[in-house]
Amino acid sequence: MHFDHPELDRRTLLRAGLGAAAVAVVGSELVRPTAAHAAPGADLDWIIGCDEWAARPPADPLSVSATPTNKIIVHHMAFPNVTDYSEEHAKQLARDCQDLHMDGNGWSDTGQHFTVSRGGHVLEGRHGSLDRLRAGDRQMIAAHCPGENGRAIGIENEGTYVTETPPEELLDSLARLCAAICRQYGLHAHDIFGHWDFRATLCPGAMFYREFPALRRAVFKQLGTRLGDVPARRWPDIWRFVGGPVVQVAQRLLTFRGYTVPVTGVFDAATVAAVQDWQARNGIPVDVDATLTAPTWETLAPELDQKSTGVPVAAAQFMLAAKGYAEVIETGEYDHATRTAVKDLQRLHGLPPNGKISTTTWCALVGGVVRQSFHKH
Repeated sequence: MHFDHPELDRRTLLRAGLGAAAVAVVGSELVRPTAAHAAPGADLDWIIGCDEWAARPPADPLSVSATPTNKIIVHHMAFPNVTDYSEEHAKQLARDCQDLHMDGNGWSDTGQHFTVSRGGHVLEGRHGSLDRLRAGDRQMIAAHCPGENGRAIGIENEGTYVTETPPEELLDSLARLCAAICRQYGLHAHDIFGHWDFRATLCPGAMFYREFPALRRAVFKQLGTRLGDVPARRWPDIWRFVGGPVVQVAQRLLTFRGYTVPVTGVFDAATVAAVQDWQARNGIPVDVDATLTAPTWETLAPELDQKSTGVPVAAAQFMLAAKGYAEVIETGEYDHATRTAVKDLQRLHGLPPNGKISTTTWCALVGGVVRQSFHKH
């Protein structure tokens, strides 16, 4: 139910400066800068707005981000997997979620931008999110994922999907919503990630996460994207304001490369220094926020096969276990269970199931998106 999200995105405050970080707004009275990407006349009337589900007004002024939107982050709500698929239930879900976030978490409003019910109803979450989507220029600063609240659109999906798969009604509506967000903000199907790609959490659930390649393909098809316009690899752009398993994998790989960094999943000062030093030593532009850019990942992660041992193998095993492959034990030995899990991951992402961890398989393993996953399945 997400109790761990600060209201403001620290990156927006630190990089833009407090004065320029955001445009303060109250309720839905928003400043509307000129739209950068918005599709004129976009039909978004199928999204149930805050007024339609009788949202409470925000407890405090909300803010529009000054940072361009660069991704979508998908969540599950850790709510019951109900069988009431009605619109009335969806509206009650939105009210219950807002009450939890405002009264339980002490936030100004609902934490996410949009909500999808198990019946496939799509609702506005945080006030102003639908107006901002129509404008397609800047998003509301939300409270769904620390470090990403000012640059990622957050979508909560009703239910709990650690061991169960979301219903088709939800998946179909989620794909439609993601496609609309991509059109309005100039994003792509390969810009869709899960919460645990940037945070230590079980969200969005291992079984839901297995649906992400299919979700991205559905969005890809709706957008009419050409395969040639998809990058070979879209790595998760983790940086010093996020945490979780992906950060821990990066720390393990830095350790393998000779750096002394704590392997905690917390992006601390030692990790920042190590990332920036690795970038400098490898002729990669040094990122001020220690973002693991594509060249950073691709020089850091060694290719692995059944003869490999040690820290990189243990890092891969750690990530496989975190992604739901419970049979994988962290031993540092490239054993049968590890190869079997890698083959399953490869099949899921449209890669040849050879059981070896190439650069492309590493990308899929740490939460990235690979071009092969958009081939016809």
